[in-house]
Amino acid sequence: MLVGPTAALCQPPDPASRFPPSGDYQPAAGVGFRVVFIISEGVRLHGELFWPRAEDGHRLPTVVMAHGWGGVAAALRRDASDIAQAGYLVLLFDYRGWGESDARVVLTGTAPAGDAPFTAEVRPLRGYIDPFEQVEDWFNAIDWLAGEPMADMNRLGLRGSSYSGGHVVYVASRDPRVRAIVSQVAGIASRPEANAAETPLVRAERDRATRMARGELGYPAPREKLVGDLTGAPVGDKLLRWWPNEEAYHLTAAALFIVAENEELMRNKDNGQRVRARERTEAVRDHSRHSPLRDLR
Repeated sequence: MLVGPTAALCQPPDPASRFPPSGDYQPAAGVGFRVVFIISEGVRLHGELFWPRAEDGHRLPTVVMAHGWGGVAAALRRDASDIAQAGYLVLLFDYRGWGESDARVVLTGTAPAGDAPFTAEVRPLRGYIDPFEQVEDWFNAIDWLAGEPMADMNRLGLRGSSYSGGHVVYVASRDPRVRAIVSQVAGIASRPEANAAETPLVRAERDRATRMARGELGYPAPREKLVGDLTGAPVGDKLLRWWPNEEAYHLTAAALFIVAENEELMRNKDNGQRVRARERTEAVRDHSRHSPLRDLR
């Protein structure tokens, strides 16, 4: 059986419960608002569009934003509204299994042989952390925007905060349509040194991955906490292979990295500062004094 524990005991509350559902949300005066659906690898993602009402029907510089580790898109509505009032089209979205997005599902039993349709019991996978799936959701959000009449794909920027601050580096390095990024207080992991000692955390992740591969362990329980007080547990040992810092070598979009003076989770010199040092600076303007998203205007 490839499903995780079903007990809800000790699970943190869904972060979406702290915000009104999209059907009840009222945007600020002068801001247009529309709920959209994005298909990402067969999963329907919840998205929200914001734009200045005075610019209805016009192509606008466009910003995509998504939440960090254990967050939801609804927490970014105020930021999206402010950016829209400055003249941008803004797309927020929830990752698969978070907020108002649908989730991947897995069988609770064994599938019959063959490729004929069959009826089955399934379980949704919600509230876990898989950076590789999440960046695919970013790519598909950008692809969705390419069909949106108001989106000017020649003036496309990404804004990521916390864990998504690393995602925007990865996505922009692989999608030349992205012209600018802002990475705010990001967690941007680096490739471990070849001779780095295996820590207890690494051994625990390897063990979880082995047990999952052998069918002895399922996905983490929804919103389970395995990394400090962060809501949502990583899948297997995927974090050991997630090095968005390395993508800075290929980054040509204008970039701004905002670090916190009193960073609690990761050292600045191993995150935003290291990424900035690894950028292809000969191909990137110096945006240290202002947000590169302004250049989309």
